[in-house]
Amino acid sequence: MGLTKSEIFTSEQNEISSIAKVFGHPARVAILQHLFKIDSCICGDLVDEIGLAQPTISQHLKELKKIGLIKGNITGTSICYCIDKDNWSQMKTVLSVFLNQDINEKNNCC
Repeated sequence: MGLTKSEIFTSEQNEISSIAKVFGHPARVAILQHLFKIDSCICGDLVDEIGLAQPTISQHLKELKKIGLIKGNITGTSICYCIDKDNWSQMKTVLSVFLNQDINEKNNCC
């Protein structure tokens, strides 16, 4: 597999790509939906809710945390995760601008 050469793309293009990559796995979408539903969560709850092994859930949480959509607080031996509301709002803005582009009516290329 070749390099992505991400440095030749704008920061916005790289951000949209990172978001799309994270949303590209149904387990991550399910985790986000569950976190919205209950407003916070402990990793063990996610294992029961999603039905995947704890190490798999942890890997998905790591990816969501890496782009900032979730944050976690250590409570004893558990980590409580929740949606990072500021970063979620920022992500919605970035994706809205991208997805709200309209096709020029004068474009008859196809």
